[in-house]
Amino acid sequence: MTMKCSKCQAEGTNNEMDGRRAAQEDLCHSGHSCKACASGGCGEHHRGIAALFDGQHSAPIRFDEQTADCKIDLSAIRETDRKPHADGSPRRVVFVGNPNVGKSSLFNALLGAKTRTMNAPGTTVSITSGQYRYDGPDGSEEWLFVDTPGTYSLSPMSPDEQVAVDALTGNAGMPVPDLVVMVLDATAMSRSLYLLSMVAELGLPTVVALTMNDLAARRDCRIEPARLSQLLDGMPVVSLDGRTGEGQDRLASAIAASFAGTPLPQGLRIPADDAIDVREWTESRADARFDWTARVLRGLDLKASDKTTLSDRVDRVLLHPVFGILVFLAVMYTVFQATTTLAGPMQDWFDVTVRGWCTDGIDWLFGLFGPSASDGWLYSLLVDGVLDGVITVLTFIPVMGIMFLLLSMLEDSGYLARAAFVMDRAMRALGLDGRAFLPIVVGFGCNLPALAATRTLPDSRQRVLTGMLIPFASCSARLTVFLVLAHAFFPQQAGLVVFLMYVASVLLILLVGVLLRHTMFRGLTPEPLMLALPPYQCPRAVQLVRSVVVRLWQFIRGASVIIISMIVALWLLQGIPATANAGGFGEVDDVHDSAYGVLADAVSPVFAPAGFDDWHASAALITGFVAKEVVIGSMSQSYHADEPDESGQNADKGTFGQKLRASFEQSSHGHGKAAAIAFLLFTLAYTPCLATVAELRRQYGTKVAAQSVCLSLAVAYVLAVVAFQLLRLVL
Repeated sequence: MTMKCSKCQAEGTNNEMDGRRAAQEDLCHSGHSCKACASGGCGEHHRGIAALFDGQHSAPIRFDEQTADCKIDLSAIRETDRKPHADGSPRRVVFVGNPNVGKSSLFNALLGAKTRTMNAPGTTVSITSGQYRYDGPDGSEEWLFVDTPGTYSLSPMSPDEQVAVDALTGNAGMPVPDLVVMVLDATAMSRSLYLLSMVAELGLPTVVALTMNDLAARRDCRIEPARLSQLLDGMPVVSLDGRTGEGQDRLASAIAASFAGTPLPQGLRIPADDAIDVREWTESRADARFDWTARVLRGLDLKASDKTTLSDRVDRVLLHPVFGILVFLAVMYTVFQATTTLAGPMQDWFDVTVRGWCTDGIDWLFGLFGPSASDGWLYSLLVDGVLDGVITVLTFIPVMGIMFLLLSMLEDSGYLARAAFVMDRAMRALGLDGRAFLPIVVGFGCNLPALAATRTLPDSRQRVLTGMLIPFASCSARLTVFLVLAHAFFPQQAGLVVFLMYVASVLLILLVGVLLRHTMFRGLTPEPLMLALPPYQCPRAVQLVRSVVVRLWQFIRGASVIIISMIVALWLLQGIPATANAGGFGEVDDVHDSAYGVLADAVSPVFAPAGFDDWHASAALITGFVAKEVVIGSMSQSYHADEPDESGQNADKGTFGQKLRASFEQSSHGHGKAAAIAFLLFTLAYTPCLATVAELRRQYGTKVAAQSVCLSLAVAYVLAVVAFQLLRLVL
């Protein structure tokens, strides 16, 4: 694993094997003070990320505008009874490790799809948990495995690291773990051992899971688990491969045998106080931990080499300031095309073929009760409400599956870290690092997989900020609206109008990003990007499939309920008669006579300053909140006109185009073109679709999702009003 600083691009080589220096310089503070470092690892260039715990970095570090909780209650750890719980609840096993050590891969290999992802109490940081069934010689037992964000230290420098510390120590309302699985990277032992020294000094039973040993073996510095366990004075060490699952049974057996306690390595010391300040504790014992780490490294007798590796040669191209950007753009184009083009036929198959099968099945079922059974509201509820919601969820499976697959391939291959390094400088103006560029670019294809891609960002504050910017990326679903209105009002300049909508989308992302940086995210300051560049690897097919299945299931489970519920609610509004001659429940002939039409009438005056206070437009926008794909269909239904084709090129000729222009001319008092542009800008900026809201809620919680919706509505409204008021003077 290599390291590189995005600001000064300092690099270091393994010129020495002085273990203490290796231990110190292979750790870093997030500030810009990087220097060439020795790694204490093996075989290839290790690029340092600067000194970590010297006195000049002891000032409190703010994140989310609050100071981190620095207190640890050691008495609660000492008093925890680690025997099988009397109430039958599973014993808690927490997985801890540095970023990019294979911890999450190991976790997923152990549990498969039997996991649950949720935000830690009071945060937007996700932790994953799941129950593991152990069948031992003395019977079976359920354990609760908890995966935590990667961290380099127990002195938290971000919300993600704070959650890792809380999960490890039982702070912030989390239970004290019964055992810790400390995941060590065999190719970067100094960083891993330093974190292990802090974890061991908490006094928790600890099992060491050694990953990346196959990569270490290729560099002739394989670590023998028995030798490492001996150097750790008997602490259990298990070598395993999270990608293949090799060693899982040995790890489970080691966990089962270690609940009663594990040895504390010599040179480490458990604090005598019942409560400690974690920052003071980490700094006061730093030298002793460095000495201990150096002693273990010397005992491992790792070989050092300054030879240029394959990763170094490839990095000369992929990290190049010119060629690296060209490669990145090519990769982004491939991702964009895959999520928008390859998924299309599969989405159509769900939307047409599967829908047809289900509709035929419902017809057959209702046919058993007579020919008139399908004329009632129950049939309409099942077909136009529930089934429509289910099909909507299913149509997102191809695009989400392709995105998850590509993300997993980029992550497992080691390229994603390089892409972040290349694009870091471009994203710094928004307070983000280069890793945020990928989700935003993907958002121009579909906002839903773009939100899923924010999981690659290691800082929860950056994830939330990026997630709030993604809805302003003009997804492909908006393109149909742009094309139809552009051809209806500007048939000679339709292409230019559509292009300007995408330019406006980019400008919106930049402007809203700057606005959020100076309001909600004032505490998010751009730091030099310090990246651990993992070695290049060939992704394993089994691990890729497992990862995609787990993520897809989490999406379906998290987003399907709200999507189906809201679509059924929309059907209900359209089925409730609101006028005397509207018809019966579920049999409203004219949507304007339904509760939905009444709601559209009530909302339309709000858009008078934007020039489209017409119920047809407001009804289409309400429907567009569910999915932008149905905006034009809703308009054609309300105008009682044939829907134009997706290219929009016939929108200026038929009855639809004529009625559309007439209603906009009337509502805008003769400024139809200005009103059309205002409508386009509102469509561009307001909430993309219900599925995006559901994913925002799943990823970041209800509060962030509500803030994002309110922000997009406010920005869209102000933008539409300003545009109309200015353009009506010239159009």
